Amino acid sequence: MIERPEAGSVPGQPGVYHFKDAHGRILYVGKAKSLRARLASYFVDPRTLLPRTAQMMRAAKSVDWIVVDTEVEALLLEYSLIQKHQPRFNIRYRDDKSYPFLALTLVDEWPRAMVVRGKKIKGNRYFGPFGHAYAIRETLDLLLRTFPIRTCSENKFRHHAKLGRPCLLFHIEKCAGPCVGEVAKDDYDHMVAELIQFLEGDTDEFVERLKEKMQAAAADLNFELAVRWRDRLASVERAVEKQQMVDDKREDFDVIGICDDELEAAVQVFFVRKGKVLGRRGFIVDKAEDLSSADLTARILERIYHEENPLGSPKHVFVPAVPNNAGLYRSWLSDMRGSQVAISVPQRGAKRSLAETVHRNAQESLTRHRLKRASDHNSRARALNDLARYLNLPEAPLRIECYDMSHLSGQDYVGSMVVLEDGLPRKKDYRHFRLRDVRENNDFAAMEEVLTRRLEKYLEAQAEPVAEGTSFAYPPGLLLVDGGKGQLGVATKVLRNLNLDIPAAALAKEFEEVFIVGRSAPVAIPRPSEALYLLQRIRDESHRFAVSYQRKLRGKRMTKSALDDIAGLGEVRRKRLLKELGSLKAVREASEEDLQQLSWLPDNVATAIYEKLHQGL
Repeated sequence: MIERPEAGSVPGQPGVYHFKDAHGRILYVGKAKSLRARLASYFVDPRTLLPRTAQMMRAAKSVDWIVVDTEVEALLLEYSLIQKHQPRFNIRYRDDKSYPFLALTLVDEWPRAMVVRGKKIKGNRYFGPFGHAYAIRETLDLLLRTFPIRTCSENKFRHHAKLGRPCLLFHIEKCAGPCVGEVAKDDYDHMVAELIQFLEGDTDEFVERLKEKMQAAAADLNFELAVRWRDRLASVERAVEKQQMVDDKREDFDVIGICDDELEAAVQVFFVRKGKVLGRRGFIVDKAEDLSSADLTARILERIYHEENPLGSPKHVFVPAVPNNAGLYRSWLSDMRGSQVAISVPQRGAKRSLAETVHRNAQESLTRHRLKRASDHNSRARALNDLARYLNLPEAPLRIECYDMSHLSGQDYVGSMVVLEDGLPRKKDYRHFRLRDVRENNDFAAMEEVLTRRLEKYLEAQAEPVAEGTSFAYPPGLLLVDGGKGQLGVATKVLRNLNLDIPAAALAKEFEEVFIVGRSAPVAIPRPSEALYLLQRIRDESHRFAVSYQRKLRGKRMTKSALDDIAGLGEVRRKRLLKELGSLKAVREASEEDLQQLSWLPDNVATAIYEKLHQGL
C-alpha cells in the first residue's frame, strides 16, 4: 500500500492530486479546496473507506499534486487531466450516439449551412444536438426559402463561380447565389445573422415581418409576390412548430435527467431557449468511483459545460440533485456566462413536468444500455477468464497486444501493434512501425525489431516519468504474435534479452493453433469458445491494420516520382486527378488541353503537370 506523504509536505492550498500505480499509470485524479485536508482523508484505516477507494489505495504506489490559485482552476484542471489520462478509478463518459448538429460555417467568407457530427471547428456556430439528422434537414429545407444561404461544398461553390452559372438551388429560390455575385456581401451577412437569431429562438419577429410583407403585397394587388411571401411564411411557421414549446415565460434553461445503477448512469439533457426545446443530448457514465447523487450531478455538470455549449450558457440549470459544493459550480458557470446562473431542483409546474420527461428519457436510455451491456460485458469477461485458464496466465489479461508484419516482396516493410483493453479495441494505442533494419523478406527479423522497439519504449517510460500516458507506458497482460512456434521463439528471445516477465503466445493462421512458451504442442482451445474468438478478432485486426498501412506506403511510393513536387498539386488534387482519369498512365497520356478542361484544376497547374510528365521526351 502507498506510504503517507511526510507531515507538512502537502500544501493547504487548492489543487489537483493524482494517485499512480507501480507502472506510473494514473489511477485517480481529484480536486480539493485544501490538498492537505483532502489527502489526509485517504490515509486512514482501510476498513473505513468505501470499497472502490480502498481498492484504489491498495493499487496505488505514489501520489502527486499540483497547486492552483482557486477552486475553479482546480475544477478545470481536474477535468482536463481526467480526459487526458482516463484513470481507472474516475468515472468515464461515453456518448451513446454521435448526435447531429446544424452548423453555420462562420469561418468561411460566404457562410454555409450544413449538418455535421463529431468534432467542432472553432469559429463556426452550432445548433443542437438533435435526435435525428433528418429532423434538421427538414427544418433547414423549410428555412432556406426565407434565409437562402448556401448549402453547397467548397468545391461546388468554386466550380460554379468558375462557370459563372449558379446551381439549381438558386433557380428554386433556396440559395441567394453568392458564387456568381447575385447577392452583396453585406446583405448575405445580414441574412446569416437573421438565421442565427431565428435558430436561437427569436421567431415571432420574423413571422410578423413576413405577414406584413404578404399583406402589403396583397394591398398593392401584387398577388404573385403575395403568394411567394405566403409560401415563405408557411415554411417558417412549420419550422417553428417543430420546436417544442415548454415554457410560457420564454426563458433560457437546461434540464438534466439522470438514471443510474451500481455500475453506470444514463444522462439526458434538454436545452431550452426562449421557452422552446432547441436541442438534446445523451451519454453514459461509467461509475468507476463511489458517488452520491449530488456528487454524480457535479461530475455531469463538469462534462456538459466543460465542452462548448452550442446554445450558450443558460440562466438556469435544473438538476435531479444539487451538488454539495453548489457555490463552486454556480461561480464557474456564472463566469462563463458573464451573469448569474442558478442551479436547482424543479419543484412544480411546467419545469417539474419537463424534468420528469427528461428523467423518463434517461430511464429508457439506461434500459437499452443495460441489455447491450449485459451481453457484451458477460461475453468479454468469459473470454478473458477462459483465456487465462487455457494459457496458464497468472490473471485475466486486461490488456492484450497483438503484432503482425506486412510487406510486398520485401518492400514497404511495416509492423502493427493492436491493443485490446477489457476485451475492447483501444484504437488510440494502435501503432504502426516502419522497419529500419530489415531490407528483405524476413518476418522473424522484422518481428524482433518491432518487439524490441516497443518494449524498449516501455522500459524508457519506467525510467522517465515524462513518458507516462503514452501507449508504451505499461506492459501488456498478454503479448500475442501472428504466426507459429518460430514467431513465438522470437518474442521469447526479445523478452529474455530485455529481462521482462510478460506472458506471450502465438496464433497460427492455418489451423488456428495457439502456442505458448514451454509447450511443444498447441493449446487445445475449443473451437466455439469466446476465448478463441477473441484471439481471432485481435489477430485479424492487427493483420488489417498492418496491410492497410503497407498499401498506403506502397501507393505513395508508386505515385511519388511522377506527381510529387508539382507546384499547386497538393494531396487532395492529386487524389482527385488519379480518380477522375483512372490511373497515372492515363494522366501521362492526357494532353495539356485535356488537363486544362478539368474545371477544378487551375490552368497553370495543368500545364505544370503536363510539363513534369513529359520532360525529357
